[in-house]
Amino acid sequence: MAWETSQVPAPDNGPDAGAVWHYGDPLGEQRAAADGAVVVDRSHRAVLTLTGAERKSWLHTISSQHVSELADGAVTENLSLDGQGRVEDHWLQTQLDGRTVIDTEPWRGQALLDFLRKMVFWADVVIDPADLGVLSLLGPGVSGAPVLAALGIAELPAEGTATALADGGFVRRLPGATLEVDLVVPRTQLAAWRDALVAAGVRPAGVWAYEAHRVAAQRPRLGVDTDERTIPHEVGWIGGPGVGAVHLDKGCYRGQETVARVHNLGKPPRMLVLLHLDGDADRPSPGDPLLAGGRAVGRLGTVVTHVDEGAIALALLKRGLPADTPLTTGGDVQVAAAIDPDSMPAADAIGAGRLAVERLRGGAR
Repeated sequence: MAWETSQVPAPDNGPDAGAVWHYGDPLGEQRAAADGAVVVDRSHRAVLTLTGAERKSWLHTISSQHVSELADGAVTENLSLDGQGRVEDHWLQTQLDGRTVIDTEPWRGQALLDFLRKMVFWADVVIDPADLGVLSLLGPGVSGAPVLAALGIAELPAEGTATALADGGFVRRLPGATLEVDLVVPRTQLAAWRDALVAAGVRPAGVWAYEAHRVAAQRPRLGVDTDERTIPHEVGWIGGPGVGAVHLDKGCYRGQETVARVHNLGKPPRMLVLLHLDGDADRPSPGDPLLAGGRAVGRLGTVVTHVDEGAIALALLKRGLPADTPLTTGGDVQVAAAIDPDSMPAADAIGAGRLAVERLRGGAR
């Protein structure tokens, strides 16, 4: 097909090396994702399968999400934290047909596999690499009759759930303001699925379109929008199944003390925000410092050109920094940056524990 010959590879020095960056019209692909339907090949993601009678209860004890009683078909985010509550791994987790499937960043697949296997001890659980690939569908047209017919389903799953496909794998729908659906299917079937979706009117798009969609939605990516100091509160990975990667009503997992302390008594030291970058020339790089008045106040995350918003980026900034603070990037490429005020966390958010302390102090006056 013509679109196959116009593939432009993703940058070799980026997290999507080996994937297709775009098919010759990156902004047109983004427009199709907003107005119609696109399919993005994200089969470079690492996928693992957990089997065994104790897999859910075991994973519950070593991760941040409440997964011991996940219903069949449930989809959620999950984290592994270190002893100080800093994020080590982030993955999507699907519970379906007696197994748990998790998929994560390509560069973390082997490390996560090694960690999980190391933690098994005597539990009845087996962790193996899965020969599955991820195709992501974006856009309002995904719910249309031609796409549903190509998928062989009568309707899309509800948000945060998955449905098995007749020929293996499953389709899952992610929560969010815009429609996003993943096909997680055997790698031997990836080409056939892409062809069927294109025949149904779905436009092929590269990971550039997906990243623009993700950044505009202010969804962080492990290792790009996070660093070795990131705790879940800083990037919005807090909440129950379907609305975050940390469940606040569970304990007894590594890093839980930090999660509880920050939630109850204080605010995280940094905040994830959306930036608008100036200029049309070279772009700064993830990890570059962000400066205010010459002083470092944060780090830059994903940088991408968006069809409507122009050059945008995610960033971790010092919490409490006013939204109108003029910023510049401090790496090899220096450009002006402005905080999107709508992306700022609520200024009046306060932990339950701190609120109780302030009420006691108020009553003592």
